[in-house]
Amino acid sequence: MPDETLNRYRQSIDNIDAALVFLLAERFKVTQAVGRHKAESGLPPADPGREEAQIARLRALAKSADLDPEFSEKFLRFIIDEVIRHHERMQGAGAA
Repeated sequence: MPDETLNRYRQSIDNIDAALVFLLAERFKVTQAVGRHKAESGLPPADPGREEAQIARLRALAKSADLDPEFSEKFLRFIIDEVIRHHERMQGAGAA
């Protein structure tokens, strides 16, 4: 007999995962536009000051949400590193 409680939890997890994927897709659409703008404007692909401010902001949000700030920082760092790689590729493509 199926465990209905477990199934409800899993359905909620599946819904949240789907929302995360769509949110990340939207975020990367915007960061791609930022990367194009930076490449066209001759701006560097990385902005360490902005990155540190975002990490501090996300750590504070995580703490208020009762989420491990270390986890949130690792998660955001992973996203930031991926965005920077995309921006560096755009800079390289613009220079070619």
